[in-house]
Amino acid sequence: MKRSIALAAVVGALLPAAALAEETVSAGVFTANNVWMMLCAGLVFIMHLGFATLESGLTRSKNTSNILFKNTFIVSIGILTYALCGFSLMYPGEFNGVLGWAGLGISTDEAGLTAAYASGGYTYWTDFLFQAMFAATAATIVSGAVAERIKLPSFMVFATLFVGLAYPIAGSWKWGGGWLDAAGFYDFAGSTLVHSVGGWGALVGAWMLGPRIGKYVGKRLNPIPGSNMPLAAVGVFLLWLGWFGFNGGSVLSADPAATSFTLVTTCLAAAAGAVAAMSVSWSVASKPDLSMTLNGVLAGLVGITAGADSVGILSSVVIGAVAGCLVVGSVLFFDRIRIDDPVGAISVHLVCGIWGTLAVGIFSTNPEHTLGAQALGVVAYGVFTVSVSLALFGSIKLLMGLRVEEAEELEGLDLAEHGGHAYDFGGSTLGVADEAPGSVAALHASAKLATES
Repeated sequence: MKRSIALAAVVGALLPAAALAEETVSAGVFTANNVWMMLCAGLVFIMHLGFATLESGLTRSKNTSNILFKNTFIVSIGILTYALCGFSLMYPGEFNGVLGWAGLGISTDEAGLTAAYASGGYTYWTDFLFQAMFAATAATIVSGAVAERIKLPSFMVFATLFVGLAYPIAGSWKWGGGWLDAAGFYDFAGSTLVHSVGGWGALVGAWMLGPRIGKYVGKRLNPIPGSNMPLAAVGVFLLWLGWFGFNGGSVLSADPAATSFTLVTTCLAAAAGAVAAMSVSWSVASKPDLSMTLNGVLAGLVGITAGADSVGILSSVVIGAVAGCLVVGSVLFFDRIRIDDPVGAISVHLVCGIWGTLAVGIFSTNPEHTLGAQALGVVAYGVFTVSVSLALFGSIKLLMGLRVEEAEELEGLDLAEHGGHAYDFGGSTLGVADEAPGSVAALHASAKLATES
């Protein structure tokens, strides 16, 4: 569908008082709603920078350019595919509850630019912009779990199809008025629709790829520490900031009471998740673990996202604290079964997303939110996303291959995939500590350092 080439003139003509004569809210409320939601869209966009810095910090420096490239691609292709088909798949209007289609591309009529759209809540463009910022998040979650060993073209194909098709179809079942919405399933801002969907994809990808070289040797677990913990911490605080828009914007208005309450429960859950993860990991490892604490913040945020508007203040603290405990146990569990997740994405987004979704059925003050309906949604999204991810990763593996060659993994994906490194180490390529022991790159680096000294 084509938009009018005189759109700017139309907007100007539609917003005066005459055009708002039949609106359901005042001009002031209409403006406030739009400004708030557009601000929230910007905050959610900032979350992609948070994901990029967190993932870069928790992985090795020899893969930094590759990680930043993937994150840049994800948000870019996510916005484009959401405009092309995602928005129409996710919000198809009248449909059978499972799959619908509102037409190719995005468009609007005069009503879409005024308070006649969405019962006076916001314009069509505000709606699209806010929802588009969510779209790429699911694939970003997958990126962290498969980091440091997946082929770049293979990941790009997966991300495009996952964001463009799988996410919006799944989203339509609840947010588009589909069958799960009719069944009473509730997910305020996406503990399941965004985070668990991404988490299931991450689990399938990490399992199919296998662990990084040197991660598990015999019966021994070899920790592979991140290269830049300050960068990881910056990423988490950016994500916490972005969640003000993620949950606050999901109120879908600038309503002072609903928005402020949602932001309070969100922040309390994040803080409780951090303290719980800090305490549990400290007791298990005998020393405080920064990466576990940072993931505790994210665990609390993911956990509260499904019910931030409908659980009490004390309940939000409990939800966050349980999520913080779960993320520590989950990281240890996945290491035990040899699922290598460099950033803990599966534990944060899948495990805590499931917990947060079920928590709505336990703690919600709305009697219509039942544990049975929440469990149905968890199972339905799990079956759908695992099936789609297996099909996508399996087909890509067959046609393109999934994992880089061993030599490429050892020298780092920055050099193998991009022809250069993210950091300049004064003439040397990478530090010896960044390389797997005994690798060709490590031997060369050692020889170079010995010569220079």
